[in-house]
Amino acid sequence: MALSKVNAIAIGGFDGMHVGHQRLFDALGENGAIVVIETGYANLTPGSEREHYTHYPIVYYALDDIRHLEGEAFVAMLRERFPHLRKIVVGYDFHFGKNRRYSHANLGELFEGEIKVIDQVCIENDSVHSHKIRSKIQIGDLSGANRFLGHNYTIKGSVIKGQGIGKTDLVPTINLECPGYLLPYEGVYAALTRLDAEEHFHPSVVFVGHRVTTDGSYAVESHILGENIGSCERGSISFVKFLRKNQKFESLEALKKAIDDDILNARRELLHLSL
Repeated sequence: MALSKVNAIAIGGFDGMHVGHQRLFDALGENGAIVVIETGYANLTPGSEREHYTHYPIVYYALDDIRHLEGEAFVAMLRERFPHLRKIVVGYDFHFGKNRRYSHANLGELFEGEIKVIDQVCIENDSVHSHKIRSKIQIGDLSGANRFLGHNYTIKGSVIKGQGIGKTDLVPTINLECPGYLLPYEGVYAALTRLDAEEHFHPSVVFVGHRVTTDGSYAVESHILGENIGSCERGSISFVKFLRKNQKFESLEALKKAIDDDILNARRELLHLSL
């Protein structure tokens, strides 16, 4: 859709594109667009990754480029970008302009069209915020994070060379380097892995953390369950559930036994999913 046709916008940081953000998008209507104020700290859906979680076009503004604007200049900027703008949707805690001194109440004074303010969204009496999702991911509560997100937490990256003992002594894995993303708590997860441009996911068991039993290096590695995977350049991992903490084993044999148990547990967790 051409931006010239846009008559409604939702404004925010929108890192995560979680269920609270989606409530704002639901108020846009047919000719809506999303305005992302990019702080540089987004690590749930960094950069254009947000575009995978909406059908609306997204326009990005770097916070450093607009943080000096007074309220009138901020609204003028939006009107210039969206000449047919009639409606602005924001969250209840939205602030903007120089020193964040303007709120949605000021926006209503500066903008002649409709201002739609969305109240906080709660799940099980807990308000949904990106910082809470980050906290859940950092303690391994991927089930809780996914519930707030409305989708599985997903990281993406380039396939890199591993330590080389997976295929020979343990199980074959795909190793990823995922810059820009918040990485989960160190441990083992039931997950879904997508390779290159594939449309489908592979049931997987994923390890995130330091290889304390072997070389001590940090790794994000996925073992695809029951499949032989050839070479690939890119991959994405969608975390479903935390299985166990990272731990050191006395031997490769003990590690292999733990991995076999992880595979069984991952299969059990992923069995009900329609892939």
